Amino acid sequence: MIWFSGEVYLWVKALHLISVMSWLAGLLYLPRLFVYHCDAESGSELSETLKVMERRLIRAIVNPAMVASWVFGLTMLVAGGEVLWSQPWMIIKLACVIAMSVAHGKMVKWFNDFNADRNTRPQKFYRIANEVPTALMIVIIIMVIVQPF
Repeated sequence: MIWFSGEVYLWVKALHLISVMSWLAGLLYLPRLFVYHCDAESGSELSETLKVMERRLIRAIVNPAMVASWVFGLTMLVAGGEVLWSQPWMIIKLACVIAMSVAHGKMVKWFNDFNADRNTRPQKFYRIANEVPTALMIVIIIMVIVQPF
């Protein structure tokens, strides 16, 4: 267990929330770009512009925000000690964060498919995929704030 002063813990918590919000913003926006990308003809100016937008979103926001979310979150978890690890709400929250990380990885794979002009999925697929981060976010927030279990 790591001991933090109250002020340090609050800074870590604030940085965690900023990171999570940035990560989610990117995960909510990226599938929308994929929806638009489905309509763009391979090699067109629109397709190439979307590739740049997707790449910048992933590299500049989504990837760093995910890493920061994990670092700050695990720091708080370690500081909280075993009592925090054993709470059912925390286990559910961590499972959802792992699922969010898997969704992130899938989106990076889909970006790579678009980037290589080999996407085969329809718009509807990405519209549905866009709902996954939202559903996980709802469960995570309820687990952290309400702690129903």
